[in-house]
Amino acid sequence: MRKNIIMNKAATLLKKSIAIIAFLAILQVCHAQPLREKTNRLTDSVSEVYHVLTTNKYVKHGLYQALFQHFQPIATGMYENDKKAGIWRFYDPTGKLMQTYDYSTRLASFEAPEDTTSNLRYLLDRELRPGDKVTKPIKTGGRYFGYLNYLRLFNLPEAYQGHPEVELNEVKTTVELLISPGGRLADYKVHINNGAQDNVIKMNTNLPDEEDRVFTPATLNGEPVACRIIIRAYITENGHLDFY
Repeated sequence: MRKNIIMNKAATLLKKSIAIIAFLAILQVCHAQPLREKTNRLTDSVSEVYHVLTTNKYVKHGLYQALFQHFQPIATGMYENDKKAGIWRFYDPTGKLMQTYDYSTRLASFEAPEDTTSNLRYLLDRELRPGDKVTKPIKTGGRYFGYLNYLRLFNLPEAYQGHPEVELNEVKTTVELLISPGGRLADYKVHINNGAQDNVIKMNTNLPDEEDRVFTPATLNGEPVACRIIIRAYITENGHLDFY
């Protein structure tokens, strides 16, 4: 009886060992797969450099970098089979660290304090009273890289293109995002004000990347609340949006 128990334990241990070895072999094969470098433009001022599998150009794997003006990193991290993995760091165009985020634990270990130079403003859909404690909504990617996808989805409507009365550098442009108490993107608008009229362009909230619909919601006295994020932007010569 004791001999049978020992043999069963040995068999179980052998199966576990084989499973572990097989798993490690799969990981080694994944990491050993040949990669190919690709580049892509996110906005008129930001490009990205990343790697894809040679066998599948749609699967990102390995080092990822987003670069401002082709040299200043604003996002660095690793992909593993098309998924962000481990610790990523996000910066502003001057190289200041804005956020450190661990995709393994889904937690931000650092978020840069807000200051007067920020292009973002926050409006709660509640009336504040003295003593209220408020936290702002937080976007994975920080206050620069994390919001680039909203800007890059915009293209100047044909009604504005080539219009003699519209000087793009004189047009006041803001992006307005409404974040629900559940931390979801509920509304997305672009305001274009040429001094005489405020035109509102309603954008589609069904963004292709699910990550762009998710936020850590704002709170009021510990309770999640709706909040509007206002982003100061400008229209580029190519009819796109960019940060000031």
